[in-house]
Amino acid sequence: MAKKATLALLFTCFFILLTACSTQDSGSANIEYEETKKMIVDILKTEDGKKALKEVLSDDEFKAQLAIDNTVVTDSIQATLVSDKGKEFWKKAFEDPEFAKSFATSMEEGNQKLMKSLMNDPEYRKKIIELLHDPDLEKELADLLKGNEYREHLKSVISETLESPLYQAKIQEILLKAASEQEKKKEENE
Repeated sequence: MAKKATLALLFTCFFILLTACSTQDSGSANIEYEETKKMIVDILKTEDGKKALKEVLSDDEFKAQLAIDNTVVTDSIQATLVSDKGKEFWKKAFEDPEFAKSFATSMEEGNQKLMKSLMNDPEYRKKIIELLHDPDLEKELADLLKGNEYREHLKSVISETLESPLYQAKIQEILLKAASEQEKKKEENE
């Protein structure tokens, strides 16, 4: 019962506000508006006012009436993202390594789920296989791998790898193991 009384009080305040705004005399209307506004703000600051507002905002029917049309939201986002200001904002934002890292991290889980679901999708897998068996793609990949730029890149990667102390230690370990095995075989043959 207290809920209905509080809601009635809240709606009465709004009704008074609307009534006060509709008077003809603009001077007195402004004074009445300010008084009504102050009264409503005071009511909303009370515990009953806050409680009533929470109840109204948590009501499913009220939420349904306030729901924003999905097309309006979509259109607004698209208009913002494709505008020149939007493009400039995203360009500057992604130049910041911290922002780019946090953005990528926030999307990582969703991307992984998407890729896993796609990998289990027979139609998607079929299209990937068709793409990889496409003669034009195979030719382009072969040309790319035979190109000088790729070969230079491969040489630099191999050089960096060979100069790495960790890799050198691993190679030394493999060579010592191979020499030890060769020595054992030689002793067995004698």
